[in-house]
Amino acid sequence: AMQQVIQRHDILRTAVLWEGLPQPLQVVWRAAELQVLEQVLDPADGDLLEQLQQRFDARHWRLDLTRAPLIRLVYARVPGQSRVLAILLFHHLALDHTAMEVIGEEMRALLFNHHERLGTPMPYRNYVAQARLGAGQAEHEGFFRQMLGDIDEPTLAFAVEDVQGDGRDIEEARVPVPDALSLRLREQARQLGVSAAALMHLAWGLVLGQVSNRRHVVFGTVLMGRMQGGEGADRALGVFINTLPLRVDVDAGSVRAGVRATHARLSALLAHEHASLALAQRCSGVPASSPLFSALLNYRHSVADAGRGAGLDIWQGIELLGGEERSNYPLSLSVDDLGQGFSLSLLALPAMGAQRMAGYMLQVLEQLADALEWSPDLDLVQLSVLPTAERQQLLEGFNASAADYPRGQTLHGLFEARVQAAPEAVALVQGPLRLSYRQLNQRANQLARQLLELGAGPDERVALCLPRGPQLLTAMLAILKAGASYVPIDPSHPPERIAYLLQDSAPLAVLVQGATCELPEMPGLVRIDLDGCVWQQAPLDNPQVAELTPAHRAYVIYTSGSTGQPKGVMVE
Repeated sequence: AMQQVIQRHDILRTAVLWEGLPQPLQVVWRAAELQVLEQVLDPADGDLLEQLQQRFDARHWRLDLTRAPLIRLVYARVPGQSRVLAILLFHHLALDHTAMEVIGEEMRALLFNHHERLGTPMPYRNYVAQARLGAGQAEHEGFFRQMLGDIDEPTLAFAVEDVQGDGRDIEEARVPVPDALSLRLREQARQLGVSAAALMHLAWGLVLGQVSNRRHVVFGTVLMGRMQGGEGADRALGVFINTLPLRVDVDAGSVRAGVRATHARLSALLAHEHASLALAQRCSGVPASSPLFSALLNYRHSVADAGRGAGLDIWQGIELLGGEERSNYPLSLSVDDLGQGFSLSLLALPAMGAQRMAGYMLQVLEQLADALEWSPDLDLVQLSVLPTAERQQLLEGFNASAADYPRGQTLHGLFEARVQAAPEAVALVQGPLRLSYRQLNQRANQLARQLLELGAGPDERVALCLPRGPQLLTAMLAILKAGASYVPIDPSHPPERIAYLLQDSAPLAVLVQGATCELPEMPGLVRIDLDGCVWQQAPLDNPQVAELTPAHRAYVIYTSGSTGQPKGVMVE
């Protein structure tokens, strides 16, 4: 039956030649015999089907494009049983998803002698001629420049840029969309006057936007290529599919507006379904050396697997065990529109996780349905890809940092205990500077003693106006050792704000260094320059402040002052 189907259709008798030619050519053979290759396998080497799949794995086994048909049937007999395992191998240059369904229907008609159902074969050359009569290069270029002209960065899921992979180590996940959710999505599409495909493309755009950190998302959509193919193109065999970029702006307003915009852009793209991907990328601002996108969506109308396990009604005793698809892209989503329901098939690198990405897609579809039903004016950016479990893990599980610690201790007391336990362990590193716990503690002790001489103690405040660095950490620790509370002041703030903070907090002293010495004049305010040497002459041992308890203030932090003057918040 398969051989008869091959003989009926020119594309199945087509080889591709290019050596010694100015450009690759499709050459139609008058006759092309299907190669049926038997493999002798030993059950002792493992599962026979797995052995057969490994032997003809598309990641290392290639079809010979110069020999028609671009289809092979390989099989192995199961020892001791009247059973045969077989794999049908074919190349996308000859067939696409729709063509495979047509082949199945024609094989059924031939096997059951229903020749009247075959119809007249549609020559593939008719499609080629029709495609060449479509929109010209100038029209294609104008369309893609308008859509992609301001896109100057690629959309790369998880920052993966390699789109020339061979399918190695790709994970696959197949997930049905729950029936109730499928019905809700179709009803919302009907009410908005858009296709279900528009909802799926928008949802995928939202997923990619969040895993690539992009607001203007571009991904490849696989077009069937049959809209402009002329009469009979829906039943013709051959490769019609084409991959072209689709842009989804995930920050362009409400959910309802996003659905309509995606539908309009997708509909407009169909008029250019025969344009080349290379032309589309040239119309963007992305350099030719980088891919425009690294993820695909293939939306296809499929027949539910009613015949799985029953031989697809072709012949009793034939069982369909499965199929395998591969892409050179690191992330691909196929949406099978089954008439009523939907099914999702994900291909992804292990680091991305096919099952994880399927969960993201289902989560967005659920949120999209909820938003369209109850709050269609909600901003698109409010929709999250994270399923409940992953969101809880991210926000709570990874932040489960609660731990027991010594109660009734001051912060500097805990630090001094660490010094006692590991005095030479590294406590601070900045560039070439490395301080041990002992050295840092001694520096803080010396500065704390000078503060005590000035009258520092519980309920007193000492301001810090220092750049980030070792001296800032030393000063914070010294103030705590002296029993006072520190008041951090950003030295980059305007002089007026610094003056207000100093006046409002009324510190006993302010610690400065280098450029921060030039502070607004405050009568009676003592300044201690940490670049000076006076405090570095003090004793090295830990000072003792008898009346200090953990209930005393540790620091005073000021609010931003966005609704008025900054206000100090005291923290124990």
